[in-house]
Amino acid sequence: MSNYPYQEHFVADAETPREESDATGATHNPPASQWAVAWRQVRRRPLFWISAALIAGAVLMALFPQLFSSADPRACDLARSLNGPEAGHIFGFDRQGCDIYARTVYGARASVLVGTLTTALVVLIGTTVGAVAGYFGGIADTILSRLTDVFFAVPLVLAAIVVMQMFRDHRTILTVVIVLGLFGWTSIARITRGTVMSVKNEEYVTAARAMGQPGWKTLLTHIVPNSAAPIIVYATVALGTFIVAEATLSFLGIGLPTTVVSWGGDISAAQASLRTKPMVLFYPASALALTVLSFIMMGDVVRDALDPKARKR
Repeated sequence: MSNYPYQEHFVADAETPREESDATGATHNPPASQWAVAWRQVRRRPLFWISAALIAGAVLMALFPQLFSSADPRACDLARSLNGPEAGHIFGFDRQGCDIYARTVYGARASVLVGTLTTALVVLIGTTVGAVAGYFGGIADTILSRLTDVFFAVPLVLAAIVVMQMFRDHRTILTVVIVLGLFGWTSIARITRGTVMSVKNEEYVTAARAMGQPGWKTLLTHIVPNSAAPIIVYATVALGTFIVAEATLSFLGIGLPTTVVSWGGDISAAQASLRTKPMVLFYPASALALTVLSFIMMGDVVRDALDPKARKR
């Protein structure tokens, strides 16, 4: 992902701002904050509400699956193997006789949890590395930049496949999160480094230094908060990417164990019935695709709102 120029404040152009009076009685329009302008931009776009609704649905299924299905996703009956839809089982049954609808609903928990935790870990590592390298420069920048290049040269999924082979008997959600986070932080580190190098030359940073504020405090209180926009944009899109990565690992049989209900595992199991019962594959695959698409669409909307050049276009 490329860097975008961000400013601390933008002049509001979407709505008429509140007028204020100065000491002389003259009125003027105060500049709106970056986030206020961005919110006015995104809430007018139908794509934002569509993606927000899809994301909310996926999150609700992950947190409260019992609201959507009362069936047990692990309660399987071979007598119902590959049976079609019936009362109380609207998607039918898979090869093992499990309720496809219940497994699709409960599969959201593992996928969304892995995506959210991995994104949080990636943001933590990448932001720390990029902020330190961009702000302090010198030898710290050289070492951290070369370290980032080393990890960046290794494809995420390939590295995860190799490392996950070491945890065949200890594959859990936490294991998958750590492995994906270990190799997924490089892009956000580069983005953060470039943004911090630009922001650290702003006047308010110079003023903080002149007042004797410690470098680390200036970094945390002034530079990182004003570098958050591109980080948020990348994190939104990356969350969908990590959901796909988890599904890929589970599909290959080296991700989450079969005891954990996940979309990737169900897609892998549905291969055997693809020719005779393609709908067994369709439902978990569609849930995965819609969830990932919703995060990508949300990322596009947020990027357009936070990028001044995009608004001008």
